[in-house]
Amino acid sequence: MVVAEGKGDTTTSHGSPMEQQNSYRPPWTTPYIIGVGGTSGSGKTSVASKIVSSIDVPWTVLISLDNFYKPLDKRDRELAFNNNYDFDEPNAIDLDLAYRCISDLKNGKKAQLPVYSFVNHNRVPGKSITIYGATVIVLEGIYALYDKRLLDLMDLKVYVDADLDVCLARRLSRDIVSRGRDMDGCIRQWQRFVKPNAVKYVKPTMQFADAIIPSINDNRVAVQLLINHINSKLEIKSEQHIRKLVKLGYSDSKPIRDHEKVHELEPTNQVQAIKTMLVTKDLSRDDFIFYFDRMAMILLSNVLNNVSYRNDYELVTPEGIKMENMTTIDFDKIAAINIIRSGDCFVSSLRKTIPNIAIGKVLIQSDSHSGEPQLHCEFLPPNIAENYTKIILTQGQIISGAAMIMAIQVLLDHDVTFDKIIVMVHLATEKGIRRILNAFQNKVDIFIGILVDNKNLKYNKWATTRFIDSNYFGCP
Repeated sequence: MVVAEGKGDTTTSHGSPMEQQNSYRPPWTTPYIIGVGGTSGSGKTSVASKIVSSIDVPWTVLISLDNFYKPLDKRDRELAFNNNYDFDEPNAIDLDLAYRCISDLKNGKKAQLPVYSFVNHNRVPGKSITIYGATVIVLEGIYALYDKRLLDLMDLKVYVDADLDVCLARRLSRDIVSRGRDMDGCIRQWQRFVKPNAVKYVKPTMQFADAIIPSINDNRVAVQLLINHINSKLEIKSEQHIRKLVKLGYSDSKPIRDHEKVHELEPTNQVQAIKTMLVTKDLSRDDFIFYFDRMAMILLSNVLNNVSYRNDYELVTPEGIKMENMTTIDFDKIAAINIIRSGDCFVSSLRKTIPNIAIGKVLIQSDSHSGEPQLHCEFLPPNIAENYTKIILTQGQIISGAAMIMAIQVLLDHDVTFDKIIVMVHLATEKGIRRILNAFQNKVDIFIGILVDNKNLKYNKWATTRFIDSNYFGCP
């Protein structure tokens, strides 16, 4: 294996709009991108698959440039079926679309990848692959290291080198067994298109590689060294992310309750009594649900009191009297996103207050090894940025603030603007709230039932244990 020194750094010199917008970026908005190139039949797909299966990082995706072959018209498909179409020249692949997709993923956006059928020599109509939230992306293909725009997005570039005679034998086995081609046509295609393009276009891309490894039959040691190198880079990246996340909790000395974006419930007699009941040790589960729902209704009312209203509403009373310029709120323009599972404690209150409210979910959990928060899945209402003027993000407790930061970033990735986002939480620590404020430069409104500041945290250890959803749903 040949490794080029000084390459494969985990940062890029250019800042994306998202990076300039926020002072913090979650792991999936800075994915580690690995390019694996090589001639047809060199074993690059096997190397790429080995990397994906071996690195100890969740949400690693393998993307093949084969998905990006350009659609063929009727005439070109006839040529392809007769082995007379050149699939091995750069223009056969839609590198512009490939760049847009990888660039979107690099910037934390959702990407739709086409699906190509080699049996039909065309893209599959109406079918695509959706990718969002990738931490590591492995892009493989004969022209993975060909386009400068793609090279600029990559953190590590790998070239798999193999003798062209070996490549021919592998290609024949693949095309005849897996794709139903005849041997004479495959050999003719190799001699006419594949081999000349490999020499002219693919082999020269070796100069851009950070690592050059031999064919799969004798490269176990080289591949393992490469995987060890990748894991060390990812570990450094993870440590940097955790340090940044921790720092966010201490980078502001302004009293937490003086922030205009922090809205804590007024400590009325009712609110104070419910707070007491919810932390009573021997409270039954039924009573816990009752008091939590009551607190949630009060908190939700406080949120809605701060939602902008319309005063141009016209109505007709039961007596038939027409009234103009009435005040109303567009409740159908309000959606809620619950962070599984503590945010689900608010479902009952949301349904009772806004019966037809659209409710989405996100699942975010910390990696057991690195501690990094990871996005497991997201289910958002369709066209959330266009269809709703307010999105309420709910969570029963905010302790570190990491999950809520991730959830806010998910909305931003889906083009939801800061002015539409409202955070609603029953119990929050000052450290967690500070992280959210600092991560997004005080642009998100946060409504809190109980706020435990840093100086009182040592007397309120219960605030750092996740008891809300455990008591509400009756399971640890």
